[in-house]
Amino acid sequence: MIRLAIVMGVTLFLDYYTKLIVINKMALGESIPVWPGVFHLTYIQNPGAAFGMLAGKTWFFIAVTSLVLLGMLVAYRWINRAGPMYQWALGLVAGGALGNLIDRIRFTKVIDFLDFRIWPVFNLADTAISIGVALILLDAFREFKRGSH
Repeated sequence: MIRLAIVMGVTLFLDYYTKLIVINKMALGESIPVWPGVFHLTYIQNPGAAFGMLAGKTWFFIAVTSLVLLGMLVAYRWINRAGPMYQWALGLVAGGALGNLIDRIRFTKVIDFLDFRIWPVFNLADTAISIGVALILLDAFREFKRGSH
């Protein structure tokens, strides 16, 4: 569980810190080309979930995120016995979820700024959640393969 807490804390810190820089150094809607046409820093505020889905349903997202995090606390003993990859993955998911939850509570929107031009703008919390879910699926697949022999 210590592993999960450390990964969650580092993820939350990096997400919060990068969003703080964006909020303080960029104007809403501003876009700074890092690699023109490929990668830009673009400050937007997303009122919904991924791709702006369910825009304006802030309380729904706060409730769902809170329930997921509460579920992790309830599953403490099981998580504590899980393997390192699973704990890392849950730390990434929890840290990312908390990062976006803080935005929703503070601003009723999520601060996004990573803009690859071929994908909707996102943030480090979204990245952590995506990587965490991918690791959970990979871990589950590995466990399934071990059990099928």
